[in-house]
Amino acid sequence: MYDIDAIRDDFPATKLEVHGKPLIYLDNGASAQKPRRVIDCVTRTYESEYANVHRGLHHLSNLATENYEAARGVVQKFLGAAHEDEIIFTRGSTESINLAMYSWLEPRIKEGDEIILTTMEHHANIVPWHFMRERYGAKLIWVDPDVNGDISAEAIGAAITDRTVLVAVTQMSNVLGSVVDVKRVTELAHDAGAAVMVDGSQGAVHLPVDVAEIGCDFYAITGHKLYGPSGCGALYAKRARHEEMRPWHGGGDMIRHVRKDEVTYNVAPHKFEAGTPPIAQVIGMAEAIRYMQDVGMEAIAEHEHDLRDYTAERLAGLNWLHVQGQSKTKGAIFSFTMEGAHAHDISTVLDRYGVAVRAGHHCCQPLMDHLGVTATCRASFGMYNNRADADVLVQSLEKARMLFE
Repeated sequence: MYDIDAIRDDFPATKLEVHGKPLIYLDNGASAQKPRRVIDCVTRTYESEYANVHRGLHHLSNLATENYEAARGVVQKFLGAAHEDEIIFTRGSTESINLAMYSWLEPRIKEGDEIILTTMEHHANIVPWHFMRERYGAKLIWVDPDVNGDISAEAIGAAITDRTVLVAVTQMSNVLGSVVDVKRVTELAHDAGAAVMVDGSQGAVHLPVDVAEIGCDFYAITGHKLYGPSGCGALYAKRARHEEMRPWHGGGDMIRHVRKDEVTYNVAPHKFEAGTPPIAQVIGMAEAIRYMQDVGMEAIAEHEHDLRDYTAERLAGLNWLHVQGQSKTKGAIFSFTMEGAHAHDISTVLDRYGVAVRAGHHCCQPLMDHLGVTATCRASFGMYNNRADADVLVQSLEKARMLFE
């Protein structure tokens, strides 16, 4: 049984007040709040278990290294990777995607090669591929969502040609909540000899993930959306790609030997982790993943599906509110506009009632262009939200509407 009250008690932020109102935090798509055990884990790391990793032979260094590398195993199992060395720690999904671009794609891209993107991608999974367009003449091929906000694997497959080198696709849209069948996309891409980069920034939070089953070459996650610290994340890179990937940051820990006239590199994943990593953050991310697994990823998904259906029904009663994307399989993410009111104004009014939502283009300007809007408000639910939060959202929107009439 999903004990929402116990889960809410685990998150200190659920007890906060804003402008004299209980905080209703619905900005999880941007960054999630942290459970007490993650906060305690990071505090403990800094207070009594901190030193640089992979460097020293003293007690604290050994302890920090043990905790840091244990985190790699946690992420490996969380993502269903076959090997620990397929998990590369980064500062987040943005760095993970850039790592795949600089390390794997850039050395082999040629003029006229094609990179397939969906119009739902976050800028983190767009801009790096624009670098390949600007610098090497690669072509970006776009696949649009349908009227419900869905993109089928077959639609993406239809865009693949013999010039396609990479398909870069989100598993779950951070604006529409739409879910892409990335397993089928990977099958179609691999049949054509193309690699697949999956942005799992939202997907890994809300869906059980098994990268071995998906079969993708690269999969990116970010810690701060997974109820963990900011400044950390990971890139899953299939072992078969490791020898094709060159180092992208030079420095300590990613080398075997450095001489005046030569350098030899470490093996993966250390080959891609130059310098002192975000030690406490990575350890905290692992603790956040353990917390989610203790609750159960299937249970979290079921709870959020209930919130999705309940919130969709409540919002449908507001005939002056336009919700973008009506996918039947979407996550609990709702982007909306209101006639006569800018998204920023709506967000500001909702904040006065304690409701935290995101307003803007959500780092998805191509999708905004496709939808014909400049910005939306976005309410995104997490594992600690409940139906009462959805009720307050609706009540606050009704009050906001009266101000803008």
